[in-house]
Amino acid sequence: METILFSSILISFILTALVLPKWIKKCRKVGLLWKDMNKFNPMKAAASGGIVVVMAFVLSVLSYVAIKTFILHSNETTTSIFALLAVILILALIGIIDDLFGWQHGGISAKFRIFLALLASIPLVVINSGVHKIAVPFLGEVTLGIIYPLILVPLGIAGATTTYNFLAGFNGLEAGQGIIILTFLSFIAYITNSSWLALIGLCMVASLLVFYIYNKYPAKVFPGDSLTWAIGALIAGMAILGNFEKIAVFVFLPYILEIILKLRGRLKKQSFGIPQEDKSLKIPYKKIYGLTHLSLFILQKFKRKVYEKDVIYLIFIFQILICLLALIIFREALFL
Repeated sequence: METILFSSILISFILTALVLPKWIKKCRKVGLLWKDMNKFNPMKAAASGGIVVVMAFVLSVLSYVAIKTFILHSNETTTSIFALLAVILILALIGIIDDLFGWQHGGISAKFRIFLALLASIPLVVINSGVHKIAVPFLGEVTLGIIYPLILVPLGIAGATTTYNFLAGFNGLEAGQGIIILTFLSFIAYITNSSWLALIGLCMVASLLVFYIYNKYPAKVFPGDSLTWAIGALIAGMAILGNFEKIAVFVFLPYILEIILKLRGRLKKQSFGIPQEDKSLKIPYKKIYGLTHLSLFILQKFKRKVYEKDVIYLIFIFQILICLLALIIFREALFL
């Protein structure tokens, strides 16, 4: 009977496939368009398409809850699910507001973003989510008690949401990274006996697969902060509720590296390349201020001309290798 739950994944896929083309058409009609900064003659694509992904995801998860409640007569994880959905919806709303303000005009200030992300974690805080014990080298298992929900949960949500937004600006990059990371974390959730969490993660993956088709080079729609913040929140939420925070942090290494590189430029350097007339890209600065710049630098050692798709695929390969390495490093904890 539980195989019927997989219909929720299909619902997410179908809803996105039905609504996203209409969103793109409507955006073009009303002029809600953003420039594609990595093109020599900047094209324009529909803005904030991530809101379609978020709504399809939320409705598919609600269908999952309905099936569990009315057919399988189980509501064991309902409170955790609604808390997670509340966090994602709050952050998606903040993302939409930031999109409307416009990144080129500064959007929401960095400090205020972090403050809002901390506030958005409240639904997971009030249900006292997660396991409050951690393994500390030389000390063994340490119980954190109230420190975990009041401090670590908000920091985890704020850190993941704001950081995921850093590695962006290339067609398909944010959606593709979301597909890779959430597929991997869904697998981790499944093998650690949190199959309900795995299914929720795959609901987002299903929607992202459709979005990627329209967002990949050359993009017809851009995600906006509504999607990047929602993906970051889901990654953090899955790690907290599934008790695999260490693995999630390890998988987030590309984003940690991105922050380090961005800090070199005091968070003021853009991730874009310099578009050439032949559609290739050049490094915009003498120094490297992001993974996209690093990818351009590496690829130019092997190729005479580097294109936007080359940069994206190299970052995807790096992320996949990080995920595979995580399986090796944490295999004992995962497969015991």
